[in-house]
Amino acid sequence: MLALRTDSLDPCWNLALEETLFNSLEPGHPGWFLLWRNGPSIIVGRHQNTLEEINEDFIRAAKLPVVRRPTGGGAVYHDEGNINFSFLTWVDTKSPPGFADFLAPIVEALTDVGVAASFSSRNDITVDGRKISGSAQRRSGSRMLHHGTMMVDLDTGVLGRALTGNPDKYQSKGVSSHKSRVANLREFLPQSWSRETCMTRVMEAMTRRCASAKSALPPHLAGQVEELAESKYRAWEWNYGKSPEFTERRRQRFPWGALECRFNVKNGIITRCRLYGDFFTLNDIADLEKCLEGVPRAPEALAEALAGVPVEEWFVGARRGPLLDFLCQGTGRE
Repeated sequence: MLALRTDSLDPCWNLALEETLFNSLEPGHPGWFLLWRNGPSIIVGRHQNTLEEINEDFIRAAKLPVVRRPTGGGAVYHDEGNINFSFLTWVDTKSPPGFADFLAPIVEALTDVGVAASFSSRNDITVDGRKISGSAQRRSGSRMLHHGTMMVDLDTGVLGRALTGNPDKYQSKGVSSHKSRVANLREFLPQSWSRETCMTRVMEAMTRRCASAKSALPPHLAGQVEELAESKYRAWEWNYGKSPEFTERRRQRFPWGALECRFNVKNGIITRCRLYGDFFTLNDIADLEKCLEGVPRAPEALAEALAGVPVEEWFVGARRGPLLDFLCQGTGRE
């Protein structure tokens, strides 16, 4: 297997690189062992409802990119303190390898740096019962992708805030993340090692255990990687629009009354809107609801749809600014 390390911290480019290598894998190729790191970002599982997994207000304020990966599992937070590893290889479709087959050399690499890690449950690596690594897989014919994360010196404070979704706000057919007791690998490494020393030692050990030689990205694939990053992994349609069908419910009390908003969302588009509350109105509320149907469930799209609509005229005593904040982002304030 050939080792390839990328210095890019762009999660969209890195996931596009992984997919491009996966799709271009030819019979007889020794396979790739890919090491990569992302800048601060949220990576959600293939089958998850993105909005159900993230703290929207915090994500927006921190300007964290949210990117969907092509494999299942739960949402995770990445930053430069996290190592991502990917195995891209050919397998026997009649008896494909399981998680343990790929994670065994990773555990051995951790032993090489003095950490007593173990394979735990279906797809995790733990130390002293605390999760330091999780993995996911996908297969296409005889091609197999196994990728995982290794928390070395992750900012767990941001992790807790970024992935604190509101469980009462969404009712989804997606798969919610399982909250795990996690730890940074650095806790189990020599205290004298800096973050970069930890990263270097761990990645070198992983490369020795998982690959036979180092390689570089084939030049003819570079353009394909960037094209895929732009068309797929930077696209709202993939990162949010691919979320399963769900119902969003939120409620806000204003001086002029309580307003509850309910959206049915499918493929990222609002298919049905209903507004409830103890407010007074002089217009038919159904006319305002129709203004939001058929619109992508994204703050910018909702704001654009309501740009020329005098929403405040539907609610006696309402002010336009706070009402738009609530309808478009769910952060209404008075």
